[in-house]
Amino acid sequence: MRDATRSPARARGWREATEEALYGPDGFYRRPEGPAGHFRTSVHASPLFAGAVARLLCRVDAALGHPPELAFVDMAAGRGELAAGVLAALPPAVAARTTAYAVEITRRPGGLDPRVRWLPAPPHGITGLLFANEWLDNVPLDVVETDGAGVVRRVLVAGDGTERPGAPVEGADAAWLTRWWPLPGTTAPGTGAGAAGTREAAAGAAVPGLRAEIGLPRDTAWTSAVATLERGLAVAADYAHTAGARPPYGTLAGFREGRETAPVPDGSCDITAHVALDACAAAPGLPGALLLPQREALRALGVTGARPPLALASRDPAAYVRALAGASEAAELTAPDGLGGFLWLAQPVGPPDASALLVDVADHEEQ
Repeated sequence: MRDATRSPARARGWREATEEALYGPDGFYRRPEGPAGHFRTSVHASPLFAGAVARLLCRVDAALGHPPELAFVDMAAGRGELAAGVLAALPPAVAARTTAYAVEITRRPGGLDPRVRWLPAPPHGITGLLFANEWLDNVPLDVVETDGAGVVRRVLVAGDGTERPGAPVEGADAAWLTRWWPLPGTTAPGTGAGAAGTREAAAGAAVPGLRAEIGLPRDTAWTSAVATLERGLAVAADYAHTAGARPPYGTLAGFREGRETAPVPDGSCDITAHVALDACAAAPGLPGALLLPQREALRALGVTGARPPLALASRDPAAYVRALAGASEAAELTAPDGLGGFLWLAQPVGPPDASALLVDVADHEEQ
């Protein structure tokens, strides 16, 4: 851990510090430039992404029997780019029945499509599609680290980013780690205090400096988001990892002006950590959850990245250039070592079948 002994600032858990740094009165997400001023998401990379989400909404609409009122909810909407893009990409007959909601803590930006409703929290009892693009990675959580004895301790951080070890992890947080992110050389919660790693580690097996992030707040946040749906589909698309491939030193990072930087909880940078998306999938206790890479999901929704035929260049040069630009954007969205490496968690509520919605089939535009 970085030494915090010289820092006069109060040290606290990363969850509390991040909550204030991102969402407090002077938090990063209240800055006027918005997220797009600091990092590039799939939404900003290409309008093809909004088009694919619109296509998914149409499939959800069909699975629900074309209800008279259809909702699209954009969680952590930034400046409403995805909600506006989806409305623009929908067939007119579907758009006429669709209410789009942008959920964000900041004030409504000027110039946003007036059809988009701006809310601080998602509406309840909706029928349609809730889409959370890079939301869960910004739900604050605590970081833990093993000491030389194999004890899992909460990491405390000061306002300048310096860290020191805190108390051993106990209770529900310890149980979450044991189930979803067990650290080598530590033991499961036992009797008595029940602290993760406070029992003796296997002789010689303790590995100091291993880190994990307690994803329980994200499980809770996802469960609450899914619960707003009466019928439909909830999708989370994010940087993620699953059991068997957890990073041994965690994923906590900062981003500022398009570059990765040290995470400092002072409001000057984004603070993010990859999502244990398999834990989120299990949290609502509902059947039918589907995990798949973004590149597979987008290809099933018509974003392939295929280059246009060369014959088009001689027949219609302008169309060829447009198609080539679209292929380049699609390639960025589906690159396995980039945005295409994101995971999608699709959770149906009611009749939709996530595996049937995310297959490569021809779509028929509603008249």
